[in-house]
Amino acid sequence: MDILLLVIGIVCLLIGLAGAVLPLPGPPLSFGGMLLIHFSKFAEFSENTLILFGILTAVITVLDYYVPVWGTKKFGGSKWGSIGSAIGLLVGLFLGPFGLFIGAFAGAFVGEYLSNKNHNIAFKAAVGSFLGLIAGIAAKTILCIIMLVYALIEIF
Repeated sequence: MDILLLVIGIVCLLIGLAGAVLPLPGPPLSFGGMLLIHFSKFAEFSENTLILFGILTAVITVLDYYVPVWGTKKFGGSKWGSIGSAIGLLVGLFLGPFGLFIGAFAGAFVGEYLSNKNHNIAFKAAVGSFLGLIAGIAAKTILCIIMLVYALIEIF
């Protein structure tokens, strides 16, 4: 049973790392992998470590959906650009690996353009949304790598 927990835990950590870029719940999968490994005989993480990674996972997961919308606003987008970005992100989930990028960018552009009919403002808002999405992916990737490395250090 311990070997099964270890193998599934490592698989979850690796899929979680891939999910930091792909439309999968990367950090939650990685955290789940850490928990599985913790419940095996191969590693024992401190309670503080698990709480810290659990909190970081929850915060980054929530921020991942908010940061593109925030980026739209920071780059001069209006409420409509932010709404478009959020809708684009949701639609993009179903369009494959690049759907999130295209969805966030296109959604912010369309929402902002419908609001004020200005290509330049709409493009800036879309760029903000795209940069916010990239920042979210970077944060998820860093967290998943840290969890993977921490788990491997504890195992070996």
